[in-house]
Amino acid sequence: MTQDLQGKRVLVTGASTGIGAAVAKGFAQAGARVVVHYHASEAEAGVVVEEIGKAGGWAVALKGDLGGRSGAAELVEESAARLGGLDVLVNNAGALLRRAKISEIDDSLFDRVLDLNVRSVVAAIQAAVPHLKTAGGGSIINTSSVAARNGGGPGSALYGGAKAFVSNMTRNLARELAPDGIRVNVVAPGVIMTPFHERFSTPELLEKLRKSIPMGKLGAPEDCVGAFLFLASPSMSGYITGQTIEVNGGQLMP
Repeated sequence: MTQDLQGKRVLVTGASTGIGAAVAKGFAQAGARVVVHYHASEAEAGVVVEEIGKAGGWAVALKGDLGGRSGAAELVEESAARLGGLDVLVNNAGALLRRAKISEIDDSLFDRVLDLNVRSVVAAIQAAVPHLKTAGGGSIINTSSVAARNGGGPGSALYGGAKAFVSNMTRNLARELAPDGIRVNVVAPGVIMTPFHERFSTPELLEKLRKSIPMGKLGAPEDCVGAFLFLASPSMSGYITGQTIEVNGGQLMP
């Protein structure tokens, strides 16, 4: 059903581990040509590219610091050059960085969280739109979070707020870019077992969260892949824009 992704040119940011890695592999399996973006996890990105190649797909790893002011735009331009254009942008890179109560938030943490989770998304979209227009349209898929709706766990006010920004901006851009044939949507994962939770969540917190999920289990990165492929496929979601797909096992039903 996603045969129309064959040959599509796709950039997935934050694709060395977790959800991004699974999504990059999913696009490659569907026949797309994929840029696997990484920042610090070069070895992990190399493994993703190697696995895609062994499965008969095409992928290349590109490094970029999306926490910097120019990193996102530079990554998009380099990706488009390597791919020969761009059809799909997946803004997946993001991080909590550290849990902090409101009294513990300083200017440095504020800037780092917002630069990575908000500024880089805006900059990547700005850089991608001309390439998507040249391609005759395309798809932008932003990764948000259940935290965008429920505020997030302890000490994640900045992260949850940043993801809410991304979700709301998506709705605005969906209207702005629709005349250009560019669809803009969101995938909002719930509690997915990735390095994110390995770093920031205790076993006790994860068990508490598991009990809040009607399906009774924590998610895996692979559980998110179908939503991204669906939103990228014109045949599957060509009349869908400005929407959020919640992937959370029923934990939140907005």
